[in-house]
Parts: sequence; C-alpha cells; structure tokens
Amino acid sequence: MGRQGGTVAAHEAARARSLWSLFTAGCVLAGCAVDGSGLPALDEATASPDVPVPAASPAPDAPTESPRRIVSLDYCADQYVLGLADRDRILALSPDAREAFSYLRHEAEGLSTVRQRIEDVLALHPDLVVRSYGGGPRATLFLQQAGVPVLALGFMQDIDAVRATVRRAAATFGVPERGESLVTEMDAGLERAKRRAQSVDADILYLSPAGVSAGPGTFVHELIETAGFDNFQRQPGWRSLPLERLAYETPERYAVGLFGRNRSHVDAWTPFRHPVATRRVAEGPMTPIDGATVTCGGWYLVDAVEALVESAG
Repeated sequence: MGRQGGTVAAHEAARARSLWSLFTAGCVLAGCAVDGSGLPALDEATASPDVPVPAASPAPDAPTESPRRIVSLDYCADQYVLGLADRDRILALSPDAREAFSYLRHEAEGLSTVRQRIEDVLALHPDLVVRSYGGGPRATLFLQQAGVPVLALGFMQDIDAVRATVRRAAATFGVPERGESLVTEMDAGLERAKRRAQSVDADILYLSPAGVSAGPGTFVHELIETAGFDNFQRQPGWRSLPLERLAYETPERYAVGLFGRNRSHVDAWTPFRHPVATRRVAEGPMTPIDGATVTCGGWYLVDAVEALVESAG
C-alpha cells in the first residue's frame, strides 16, 4: 500500500477507535446490552407488524445539503425512504425491507441491507439514519452521540400524523415537493373513498394476522370509519378477538389482514384456530386487506380504505 493509502487507512482506523470509545462510554452510562462478541449492540428486538411503535422524536437539524448516504433501521422507516428519497442516496435498508409485510418490498430489490448493530451501521458512514422502532429505545441517542443525524418517524396513530410525517421526511431528504405530491394523492384518494362510503351502513371487525383486532384510538379504527363502517370492536386499542361476544353476536363483515405465505406469520398460533373464530370468519362475508397497507402508517393507507369501501358494494 502506498503512503497515501496508508494515511487514509490510518485515519479511518483512528476514526473508528474514536467512535468506539464514545460508544463504550455511552454503554457504561446507559447500561446498554452487550452481545456475545463483546460489542455493544442496538436492541435486536423488533416490533410486530401489529404492535404500535414509539412516538416520534424531533427531526434532525436541517443539513446544509440533502443527505446522500441514508440508512433505514426498520421496515416502517424503509417505506418512507423508498417512497421519498432518491434511490441513489439509499445506502442500506433494514433486513425486512423485502418481506411480505413491507409495502414497497418490490422497490427494495437490489438495495443493500444492514443489521441493527452499532458496528454495522457506523461502518457505512451514513449521513442520515431513519428509524421508527428499529434499534431499540436508545438507538437515536447512541447514533446522535456519534455525530449521525437521526430522523425518528415514531408511531402514526391517525391520518393527520401520516400527512405530517410524509412532509417532515420529504423535507429532511431534500425533496419537499415529493412529499406534497404524495399527500395530495393520498387526500384525493380518501376523498373519492368518502364519497362512495356515504352509502355504507354496516359494522366490520378487523382481524390482524397475529390474531388481534383494532378498536377506537388505533390507526385501523380511523380507516374503518373513513370507509363508512362502524367498528365492531368497541374496546379501545389493540385487543384479542372478542371470542365470547362472537359466540352470540357477529359483525356484518370481517376485514382480514393478509401477508401471503410469509414465514413469520403462517405458522404462528392465532385465535383464528379457535372454533368460534374460525367458523364466524368462514361464514363471512370477509374482505381481504393487504396487511402491508396498515402495519405502518403511510400514504398507501388509501389502498386499505378503498378495499373496505369496495367490499361494501
């Protein structure tokens, strides 16, 4: 190796040692986990596609220029990166980017992925990390301490939050007009669906692939109401299926989230195996919903609303 190459290598090694010292100190103070290799790791626990993710943290300070080395840490963040950022600026996505529950899974083809490990993420030298739940609760702090800007999307509980998040992400990526275009397209689709939904007069029960239903206060509940239905699940939040109630009372329709033959869902036990639930759903009528349209709050929620409205005739 020539002198110049050796100098560059030495500089990179020194930078890595400096970052490593910072994270070692941070882990001592924060009590973060250390994996079997002795290296501090971002929390490996990932959220279920049916479990709400944490609230958003403030957006990073506006960079002097748009980020060119964007890394995404979870499949919810993947959707915003794939849908808004220039493809040649996407450095890596999460390992779940091409899974069946990722709405833009086909757009993720050909792009690199990265594990939720400090060492792996920092080795890419990103100039922006985008996350929703990926990396665990301390990920934003750790990365910011290393000088890496973080865009934390948080949990979108209603359509207004989706609008705000699309605009915030687009502005951070340096493409605000792209965000406005997506919001306009989403609102136009919702308006069309609402006009058709005026004739809907029925209740519906949403069943997720994990065997839970969505009540008031959830993102899915708002989509149900937007489509003109009443929600059969009256208990707030995400709940187990109301099996006792289903034994003597049934909704006029079921909406069932489906992810195809994804390995993380197909073999899992769900209340669908319960004879009451199985019989009720089989009796229908049933509306299939692409689970990827509702697992993370995004502009593509219109697909779910349109499917619900279409099912009403």
